[in-house]
Amino acid sequence: MRYSMALPRKSIRFRYHQTPTIGLMKYDTLIFDLDGTLTDPAVGIVRCMNYALTSMNFSPRLEKDITPYIGPPLEVAMRGLSGSDDANCIEQLITNYRERYGEFGFAENTVYDGIHTLLGTLQENGVRMGVCTSKFEKYAHKVLQNFDLFDYFEFANGSDYHIAKSEQLAELLKAGTITSNALMIGDRAIDITSAQLNGLRGMGVLWGYGSRAELESANPVFIAERTQQLLDKLMAPD
Repeated sequence: MRYSMALPRKSIRFRYHQTPTIGLMKYDTLIFDLDGTLTDPAVGIVRCMNYALTSMNFSPRLEKDITPYIGPPLEVAMRGLSGSDDANCIEQLITNYRERYGEFGFAENTVYDGIHTLLGTLQENGVRMGVCTSKFEKYAHKVLQNFDLFDYFEFANGSDYHIAKSEQLAELLKAGTITSNALMIGDRAIDITSAQLNGLRGMGVLWGYGSRAELESANPVFIAERTQQLLDKLMAPD
């Protein structure tokens, strides 16, 4: 699905001081993960996870137990947090999670510092961008719209039950939405390895939920500690 490239209502227009797109010639599209990369979803995810768990008579979990599951598909989180391998149980947990997320959880996010500057600068310099997230697609759209991020992106691809991020990227390639010159940017190793499985490169970011050791194990082309460092790397001459 393709969206308008008009700047968001609340965004500010930025112009980078170097020649536009010099460092981006090898990448025709930047693909961003959502949770842990563009927004911090911890509050909403913790509340929705515990809503789902307690609705099925499982004990609520502490935030420190839940946040390591931010990023991977929901079925992975539900199996780990509930301890259940029953497919019907896991599917119902996901349904209950999404019940609260669709009403409240999507708004319990925080945009990371510097993200609007990063995306606004890239957009001002003509960089094509999209989103690929393991989040259910209609909720990914709600998050992007609610936090004035939607209009930076030409496409926003979400997942569904049993769909891996590598499969999502494969479908984007098959549909011609992206080419093999796209770059995946995310905070977890799964973002990088999913890209590599499709012949794409990946960059890691450290302001989300993956550690440096986790990201280094996936062999990304670069790991950024701050949004400005990521922007500098993307815009720098080769």
